Amino acid sequence: MKCPYCDAKRPKVVSTDPDVRGIRRRRECRACGQRFTTLERAILTTPQVVKRDGRREEFDRDKLLSGLRISCARRPVSAGELERLVDRVEAHIRQEGKVEIPSRMIGDLVIAELRELDPVSYIRYAIVYLGLEDLEAVRAEINRLLDA
Repeated sequence: MKCPYCDAKRPKVVSTDPDVRGIRRRRECRACGQRFTTLERAILTTPQVVKRDGRREEFDRDKLLSGLRISCARRPVSAGELERLVDRVEAHIRQEGKVEIPSRMIGDLVIAELRELDPVSYIRYAIVYLGLEDLEAVRAEINRLLDA
C-alpha cells in the first residue's frame, strides 16, 4: 500500500470497520501525515452473463449501476441505496453458484428491487427492460403497479 499523496510505502492503519462492500480502513501516512480511507473487497469470480442474442460477457457491476443511475436520475434515490441494490443482486447471482447466468435473471432481480424502491424509476427501467414500445403498454404497466 502506498500513500496517494506522497507515494511513501506502508502507511499505518488507524481504524478498521466492516462495511457492506468489504473492509473499510482509515490510514495515516507515516511520512507526510495525510489521512485517507481504503476499501478492501474480496475478488470473487462472477458468472458469465448470457445475453439475449447468445453473447457472453463478464458480469459488470459498474454497468448495472450506470443503468440504474440513469433510471433514477432526478429521483429521491440515494447513491447508497443504488449501491446496496447492486450488492444484493450481485450476492444473489453468486449464491446461484452457476458458471453462466441469463441476463434475464439479472433484469428480473433489478426490476423487482426497483419496484419497491421507487415506482417512477421502476417505470423508466421497465420501458427499456420490458420493451414497452407504446403508450398503451406503458399505461398497462403503470396500472399493474397502481393495482399492486
